[in-house]
Amino acid sequence: MAAEPSPMVIAHRGASGYLPEHTLEAKAMAYAMGAPYLEQDVVLTKDDVPVVLHDIHVDTISDVASRFPGRARDDGRYYALDFTLAELKQLRVTERFNAKTGKPVFPNRFPLGRSHFQIPTLEEELQMIQGLNQSTGRKVGIYPEIKQPAWHRLEGHDISRIVLPILQKYGYNSRDDLCYVQCFEYAEVKRIRQELGWQGRLIMLMGGGGKGSDGTDFDYLRSPQGLAELKQVADGIGPAISSIVDNNRQVTDLVAKAHAAGLKVHPYTLRVDELPKFATSADDLMELLFNQAKVDGLFTDFPDVVLRWLERD
Repeated sequence: MAAEPSPMVIAHRGASGYLPEHTLEAKAMAYAMGAPYLEQDVVLTKDDVPVVLHDIHVDTISDVASRFPGRARDDGRYYALDFTLAELKQLRVTERFNAKTGKPVFPNRFPLGRSHFQIPTLEEELQMIQGLNQSTGRKVGIYPEIKQPAWHRLEGHDISRIVLPILQKYGYNSRDDLCYVQCFEYAEVKRIRQELGWQGRLIMLMGGGGKGSDGTDFDYLRSPQGLAELKQVADGIGPAISSIVDNNRQVTDLVAKAHAAGLKVHPYTLRVDELPKFATSADDLMELLFNQAKVDGLFTDFPDVVLRWLERD
C-alpha cells in the first residue's frame, strides 16, 4: 500500500462542522483545510445514479417535504431511492435537522435554510477532488461508504455493482490508489472483495452495538478470531470511538487486537460540539485516541481542529 500520513485525518461528510454535510462546499472547505481524505456516503437514486448523502432518507437535510408533498412512504419518510436524480437536484440542501421537530441537530452550526446547496452525485464530487488535486498539486484521497447494500438489494438495486465501476473509471483500482471503500455489512464487504473483485483498500465499519441491521455480528468481528478472519478480505476497521475508549476513560484492547491481525483502525467521529461524556475537551479525546490507543486515523467533522492538534503534538 502507498505511504499514508500517520495518523490520518478523514473529513467526515466534509468539513461538516462548518457547512451542510456532504455538499461540494463542505468538501472544498475540508480540502482547503488540508484533510488528506474526504468521506463520501453513497446511496442510489431511482434511476440508479450514486449520490452523496449520509443516509437513504432526504427529509432531514432538505426541503423535500414541501417540494414533493405526498411522496413519503408509509413510515412518513422520504427516500432518495424514490426520486430521480433530476428530482433530487431540485431540492435545497440544508444543515441536518430533526424531521419531526424541524430543529437543527447541531444548533450552533450553519443556520438552517440559508444560502443555496445541492445534493452532489458521486461523479461530480470525484471530479471536483481530482480537479483540485490537479490545480493544487496535492494528492487528496477519497473514502466512500456503500450505504445499506442489503436494503438497496431488497428494493431491487445492486449499489456495489454500480459504485465500484465508477471508482475504477476515475482511476481507483488498487491498494496503491488513495481510496478506501467502507461498509457496515460484513456479507457485502466479503462480496465486494471476492465476488465483485475490488482490488483497492477495504474497511469494515463496526457499529457500537452487537449486531448490524443486516445481521452482521460486530461482537464476533471484534474478537481476535473475527479480526483474523476479517484480515482475509479487509485492510482495516472503522469502529465507534466508544469501542476504543470506554466511559471510564480506559483504552480497550480493540486497537491492539486489530494491529496484531494486521488491520488499520480508523474510528468515528470526533465532533467538537458533541464530545463523549468522558472527554473533557477535543484535545483530551485526541490524546486518548492518538497517544494512548494508537489509532491510525480519525473521522472528524472538524478536520482543521484535528490537523492543528497533530501538528502541535
